[in-house]
Amino acid sequence: MKTLQFGNTDLIVSRLCLGCMTWGEPDRGRHSWTLPEESSRPLIKQALEAGINFFDTANSYSDGSSEEIVGRALKDYARRDEIVLATKVYFPMSNLSGGLSRANIMQSIDDSLRRLGTDYVDLFQIHRWDYNTPLEETLEALHDVVKAGKARYIGASSMYAWQFARALYTADRYNWTRFVSMQDQYNLIQREEEREMYPLCQAENIAVLPWSPLARGRLTRPWGETTARSVSDEYGSTLYQNSEANDAAIAQCVAAIAEDKGVSRAQIALAWLLAKPVVTAPIIGASRQEQLADLVKAVDVELTKEEIIELESVYQPHPVVGFE
Repeated sequence: MKTLQFGNTDLIVSRLCLGCMTWGEPDRGRHSWTLPEESSRPLIKQALEAGINFFDTANSYSDGSSEEIVGRALKDYARRDEIVLATKVYFPMSNLSGGLSRANIMQSIDDSLRRLGTDYVDLFQIHRWDYNTPLEETLEALHDVVKAGKARYIGASSMYAWQFARALYTADRYNWTRFVSMQDQYNLIQREEEREMYPLCQAENIAVLPWSPLARGRLTRPWGETTARSVSDEYGSTLYQNSEANDAAIAQCVAAIAEDKGVSRAQIALAWLLAKPVVTAPIIGASRQEQLADLVKAVDVELTKEEIIELESVYQPHPVVGFE
């Protein structure tokens, strides 16, 4: 597994980050398709054995049970200093109303650390922008979390570039801890972040962690084919409902190049992301061992300049979505 320095930090992360939304007790939270602990642990172990050291979860995933499952497995399978562990705060929990107020941030980090079974996380991320809490209140609270040793660094996710720029300069103004990463939607059929967010991230040496790198599986299978998750994934359906014709053409291009190279479609979609200088580690998800094994192989797939041009040439401007 290849590794890379994480933006301006001293963290070294695997080129693939394992997203943990797939793992959680199905009867907790909003996603009935998640895998319970006995099905999740073999995948976490497999990821570690493949060289993945970067794990991304959130307090809201399966109402905290994702953090519990990941925390117990990592404690059994790895030393704490061998992994980079990330979680998030913002969405409501069964015991918290959500948002980025000081009260919610302070309660959430303590709850997450308890569920994860660790004294600190390497990366504590805001899951969305909070329009109802003063930015200064949020940033000072996050700074205090870092100063208390409960998080090594802080990151952001899914916002407009002007909002991220405002957060960066506000932190600088008050000498508070700066965001070191941006986790946002980026894949071959949603490339709007290339316009403003990614030039900002490159200029500030911000680590970029694309979520939904395979467009909720749309880039991995024949167009129109569904899975149990895609049928029940109400949020996922809102991300790509306004550009289906163009998306289908891009997916067909992915399929053609994958066939020519003798690799999977998922590997082509990930290889395209990994070829982007701004991208640090795409966040992959896996519910089967053979699926995870296939995704890991993407780090060794190299696309030619002509193949990259072919993959990108079909793209047309898309509505900006995923900030909700």
